[in-house]
Amino acid sequence: MANYLEFEKPLAEIEAKANELRAMARASEDEVDVESEAAALDQKASEMLKSLYSDLTAWRKCQVARHPDRPHCIDYVDALFTEFTPLAGDRNFADDHAVIGGLARFDGQPVMIIGHEKGNDTKSRIERNFGMARPEGYRKAIRLMEMADKFGIPVIALVDTQGAYPGKGAEERGQSEAIARSTEKCLQIKVPLISVIIGEGGSGGAVAFATGDKILMLEHSVYSVISPEGCASILWKDAGKMRDAAEALRLTAQDLEKLGVADVVIPEPVGGAQRDREGTMESVGRAIAEQLKALGKQKPAALVKSRRQKYLDLGNKGLAA
Repeated sequence: MANYLEFEKPLAEIEAKANELRAMARASEDEVDVESEAAALDQKASEMLKSLYSDLTAWRKCQVARHPDRPHCIDYVDALFTEFTPLAGDRNFADDHAVIGGLARFDGQPVMIIGHEKGNDTKSRIERNFGMARPEGYRKAIRLMEMADKFGIPVIALVDTQGAYPGKGAEERGQSEAIARSTEKCLQIKVPLISVIIGEGGSGGAVAFATGDKILMLEHSVYSVISPEGCASILWKDAGKMRDAAEALRLTAQDLEKLGVADVVIPEPVGGAQRDREGTMESVGRAIAEQLKALGKQKPAALVKSRRQKYLDLGNKGLAA
C-alpha cells in the first residue's frame, strides 16, 4: 500500500478511484469495460504528479526526504555492492545499530561503506533508533575509516539521519566529542571519501559522515544544521512555523549546490525516489562510480589538501551566493 504525503492527498484520491474501478470490474460477474475511464484517471494522476513535483517548496522537500518508502542505507548496500561484510562495534562500549559499516566491493573495487540506517518498519526503526546514532556509532565509523586508510580503500558514506541521538546516556558517553572526532577523521584519511545524502542530513550527526571529498545529494534530499521544526521552535517559539524555517535554512540540494556545499545533485524520478526505488539506486550508483574514477587519479597528499581546502572555502562561497 502506497504512503502519501500531506500535499499528495488529491493525487491519492484520483489513484484510489482508478484502482477502485478496476477492482469493481474484476469482482463483477458481468463484463464491465472500465479501462478507458480508469486510464483517463491514470493520465490525470500522472499530470498531477508532474505538477506537484515540478516546483516543490523547501518544506515539501523535507517531507519527501523523510518519506518512509524511500530506499534506505541497507537497500543501497544490497543493490549496489557485492560481498558486503558488516563490521560491528567500537571496540569500547557497544555496537550501534543506527550505523551500518563494513567492507564490500563496488564494481569489483574494494570499498568501505559507512551509513545511517533508519529502518523500514516499527521493529527495525526501534532497533535502529530511527537512524539517530549514539557515540559508539561515530566511534565505529572512526575505526572503519582508519582501517580503510590503512589498506588504501575508498570510503563511501550514505547519510540519512535527522541528527545524532540527544539522550542522557549518549551525552554521558561523549556524543559531541565522538562527532567531532569522526569529522576530524574524515579530513585526515588519505583515501577518497564520497558522501551521499540519500534522504535527510541533519546537524552534526550528518556532518560526521558528510565531510567528504565530494558531497552528492539526491534531488529531493535535504541537509541542514537543524531541522525546520527545531529552528522554528528556537527562533519563533513555535514549531508550527517550520515552513518558514525550511525556506530560511536553504536546506535543499539545489540551494546547497549554489552555495558550494553539494557537488552533485542526482536527479530523482518524477514523484521522488519512493516511486522508483530501483531507478534511483541505479542513478546513485552511476554517480558514485563517476566520482570514484575521478578521485582515484589523485595522490593521497593532494586528496587531503584539496578536501581540507574545500571546507575552508565554504564560508566565502556562501557569502558570495
